[in-house]
Amino acid sequence: MTELHAQEWLNTDQPLTLESFRGKVLAVEVFQMLCPGCVSHGLPQAMRLTTTFPADKLAVIGLHSVFEHHAAMTPVALRAFLHEYRIRFPVAVDQPGTSGPLPRTMAEWQLEGTPTLILFDRAGQMRARHFGQVSDLALGAQIMGLLLEDAE
Repeated sequence: MTELHAQEWLNTDQPLTLESFRGKVLAVEVFQMLCPGCVSHGLPQAMRLTTTFPADKLAVIGLHSVFEHHAAMTPVALRAFLHEYRIRFPVAVDQPGTSGPLPRTMAEWQLEGTPTLILFDRAGQMRARHFGQVSDLALGAQIMGLLLEDAE
């Protein structure tokens, strides 16, 4: 089973797991705070998701997966970044990789880089991986499709 390997959580009082979101569609925005595409497209889109869909139907979290500039992108710097950009959804700090430069979750999920937006269905299955920019309209349609799957 796919799991999230967080060394630390920000913007939440307790550690979360993918199982924590079972019953909801889950959007995971994988980012680095020094990634231009993440700052200009990925994170703003994730924030729009939180205001577009009801929180009881769609959960949005971030995964800070640092694979370059490690010294600059510490959890302390990330806290300030989240505050300055008013990012309120929970953010996991990916665990260091076990072999090579990629963080653990990023490597296990076979991600190509950042920004990446991942969608999990209500049963916790990874259903989509979008590397780079995805249009709001296409993403919204995909999320609605996942939300309607279990609506009988």
